[in-house]
Amino acid sequence: MVAQSNIVVDGSALWLDLMETAKFGGTPKGGICRLALSEEDARVREWFTRTCEALGCVVSYDSMGNQFARKAGEEDGLAPIMIGSHLDTQPTGGKFDGILGVMGGIAVLRALRDAGLTTRHPIEIVNWTNEEGARFTPPMLASGVFGGVFTQEFAQSRTDRAGVKLGEALDKIGYSGEETCGAHPAAAYFELHIEQGPVLEAEKRTIGVVQGVQGMRWYSVTVKGHDAHAGTTPMTMRSDALWAAARMIDEVHQVVMDHAPDGLGTVGIIECLPSSSNVVPGEVSFTVDLRHPSDGVLAKMEREFRQRMERLASLCGVEMEITPTWVSAAVHFDPLCVECVRDSAHALGYSMRDIVSGAGHDAVYVAKVAPTAMIFVPCWKGISHNEAESAEPEDAKAGANVLLHAVLAADARLDA
Repeated sequence: MVAQSNIVVDGSALWLDLMETAKFGGTPKGGICRLALSEEDARVREWFTRTCEALGCVVSYDSMGNQFARKAGEEDGLAPIMIGSHLDTQPTGGKFDGILGVMGGIAVLRALRDAGLTTRHPIEIVNWTNEEGARFTPPMLASGVFGGVFTQEFAQSRTDRAGVKLGEALDKIGYSGEETCGAHPAAAYFELHIEQGPVLEAEKRTIGVVQGVQGMRWYSVTVKGHDAHAGTTPMTMRSDALWAAARMIDEVHQVVMDHAPDGLGTVGIIECLPSSSNVVPGEVSFTVDLRHPSDGVLAKMEREFRQRMERLASLCGVEMEITPTWVSAAVHFDPLCVECVRDSAHALGYSMRDIVSGAGHDAVYVAKVAPTAMIFVPCWKGISHNEAESAEPEDAKAGANVLLHAVLAADARLDA
């Protein structure tokens, strides 16, 4: 089937869907708190099922709770072309992160229905479980099981802060399906997402043609000194874990600045013990997030990070331990799927640029088992994981239109 330029999504209906689903877990500040497998998540999943069934889809879910809404194709025995993202959010999340990709899929199915078109391949919209990792860590757990990165046993044994296992939470809301996660076929996968960064808005581009996702490595650093009285212990006789940690955190910044502009580093959590104003801190732990589009450069950043931490531990008279907590290699998306996105954006007349994703997405793990591509649209000031997260209706519509035509192009070009 050849993509037809006169087929467009209903932007008003797409926007209404985004605003309607924002009510599930909506916060007073206009954001969303919809943690994975919470009651709010269960309610938005039910909305997704009702909406997709009304469009003629058959909705199912697998053993990790991933939802699949299937629209039959002319050659229904072919593996489906998947469109998807996630419905869970951060505790103070916004209205667009993740859910735009799911609502964009619904917009595509509406457009096909209204045009009376049936694709050669079946089309499936996917809602991946626990993408954010805000309740169960690490992030992208269910797509990770789908892509063979995590075992189901590992994923379902992850616990939240209350000690509830992911598998228990799945059972509680009734989304532990019979189909083994990863057994579901996929001919290709397309994911629409806000950029979560400022580049597209700053350059006044409507579409980001995502080439891949940068590599990421997370660490937990523990610094151990000695608790001591703040008023009686001379400065020269202290083993101050917080002073050492502060110098280490500055060195994290220096490591990534040595690899600018693509190197990124973040210390997001700091915990200090015994947390008393008149006690020299005896133990500090902090997290480190290093990122770069090149795995080789990222490995070099890690070596420099470790060397600097060890040097400072010796200078400051403390013990230090670095524990890796998560590694995600750089991902390069499928050339044919990326070309379908670029050609569709060009044919529709949207301004665009090639871009590498700085954030992790379910597409990272799906790309291990299916040809994959992503589409970015601008978000206000690049703000995301924040209740102030915002996007323009016209940009959401543009992204969904590119998604629609990229899927139609892939449907015509993918081998049976």
